[in-house]
Amino acid sequence: MVERVQKILSQWGIASRRRAEDMIVAGRVKLNGKIVILGDKADTSCDRIEIDGKLIKPSQKPKLIYILLNKPVGVVCTCDDPQNRTIVIDLLPKKLTRRTGIHPVGRLDFNSSGALLLTNDGDLTLKLTHPRYHLPKTYEVWVKGYLHEEMLQQWREGVMLMGKKTLPAQVELINRRPQETRLKVILTEGRNRQIRRIVQQLGFQILRLHRTAIDSLFLSPTHENSLPTGHYRLLTPSEIYVLKHRANLIIERKGKLI
Repeated sequence: MVERVQKILSQWGIASRRRAEDMIVAGRVKLNGKIVILGDKADTSCDRIEIDGKLIKPSQKPKLIYILLNKPVGVVCTCDDPQNRTIVIDLLPKKLTRRTGIHPVGRLDFNSSGALLLTNDGDLTLKLTHPRYHLPKTYEVWVKGYLHEEMLQQWREGVMLMGKKTLPAQVELINRRPQETRLKVILTEGRNRQIRRIVQQLGFQILRLHRTAIDSLFLSPTHENSLPTGHYRLLTPSEIYVLKHRANLIIERKGKLI
């Protein structure tokens, strides 16, 4: 089958689709001896694809992996870091990361913790990070100070952020004290540092930000089955199915999967 080179690389688990495009732009990918440009297509049954001079074979395509990680504060959500800080890949065993192309789906900033999805399924990554798929993400937020109900309602209805109004959000008060307000927030969009910027715009400061769930993937489905900080688990087949269904990678018609 003839497909774009960046799609092939993502399907083989070499990199996410966007990362593969960056590799192509950097001139690291060759097709039949010639440097690939964006838009070039290949047939893996007969064409030769090289990355940094190394031949990539379809037989080397790794098994697809889907992981839920409880990211600690102080860990970077990238596959490499020029400052040599700890990255999320460092928290996984080598057998899962060596030549598998596993990468984080979306990000949690350096000072935030909680649920992070990692996979080498490039198609799923592309779908789940596309703005059209409003996958709900749940957070617990500790804010310094006393947030009044009027502020919370303003947040729920959407606020202007960088010239564009945010989508409506679920903002639930867990408890409120003179020195601290604790909230449960569910967002269906993922702008850069969105929660922190909204809280700052309201005139307050975040003390702690922890993501507890990505859609139906919870760090603590039950009190007895909680994923500790810095630990990971493989997704179950049913969880993978739900994610792919959300991303329209699985379609049901009259009880059949296509």
